[in-house]
Amino acid sequence: MAKKKFKVRKPPYAARSDAEKIRSQWKKLSGLHKRNEPSAAIVRAATAAELSVNLAIRAEFAAQSKLSSATIDAMLKKSNGLWGKMAGLLLPLVIDRPNEKAVNRLCKASSEINKDRNNIVHSGLFSNRADALKAIERCRRFSNSLVQLYDPDFKLESLSPDALEEATPEAEPRSVARAKPKGRAAKAT
Repeated sequence: MAKKKFKVRKPPYAARSDAEKIRSQWKKLSGLHKRNEPSAAIVRAATAAELSVNLAIRAEFAAQSKLSSATIDAMLKKSNGLWGKMAGLLLPLVIDRPNEKAVNRLCKASSEINKDRNNIVHSGLFSNRADALKAIERCRRFSNSLVQLYDPDFKLESLSPDALEEATPEAEPRSVARAKPKGRAAKAT
């Protein structure tokens, strides 16, 4: 009788550490980008960046307080979004701490990442592959720089070469509606 092979299951997403969640988002965005879904890939990359801020906030609270994880989770939920967590929690936590300068330098990048994500999620804009690659790389550099302050061995790799290849026709999205910029119609002269 042959032995059955059992596939090792990953823990449910909610039970994973922040670092595992970041890696999971990164893996998913690579597939999205390869399938020519650049806007969805940007949202995943921004989610990875936000999870990076969560990891930093948890590390700072662990080093500075005895707050329970439930309390920290509640604070993270209240300061929703990348910028809310960065400005509302992480920046105040690093004042006069070793990571203050590094976190302050990452603020501009977090603002750009937040803008890219919000243009897609709240304004209905779509991205192209070239712009998506730039946004994804900005998220990768941000996440690596921030997480490595707390976990020096952490590293997200650049998108794999096959994810960077041009999409094949079967990978093209069926229909793409582009949001038109608001403004006055051009006057006929």
